[in-house]
Amino acid sequence: MSSMLVEASVDFSGRSILIIEDEALIAMEMQEAVEAAGGTVLGPVPSVQEAMALISAGRAIDAAILDIRLTDGISIAVAQRLKSSGVPLIFVTGYDGWHMPDDLEDVPVYQKPNDPENVVRVLFDTWRRVRT
Repeated sequence: MSSMLVEASVDFSGRSILIIEDEALIAMEMQEAVEAAGGTVLGPVPSVQEAMALISAGRAIDAAILDIRLTDGISIAVAQRLKSSGVPLIFVTGYDGWHMPDDLEDVPVYQKPNDPENVVRVLFDTWRRVRT
């Protein structure tokens, strides 16, 4: 992975990024890309239940990367909870058979397979737009 590219264009220093992904290799690659951009990773967590528990624990979440289809269901309720709290997020999925609820239509969707560095750049752009 070319972390120099991520470091040069994205700075998540001091920011906590939640990763919700049930595929271990993809979660690890996302974690490496977030850390290369200076971010601290919360998770990764592989399920809706674990994501909701982490959110309920009250830890600060600055942005989130969510797979749509997880080990115990679809992450739409997690996304809605994060978005209603003002947390910028993006979806990363290989799943085509889903319908996005109206309140999440503005959330970027990145199709798998993907480049984790690009995902982090898209998340950073989304985070920057929400924060300005």
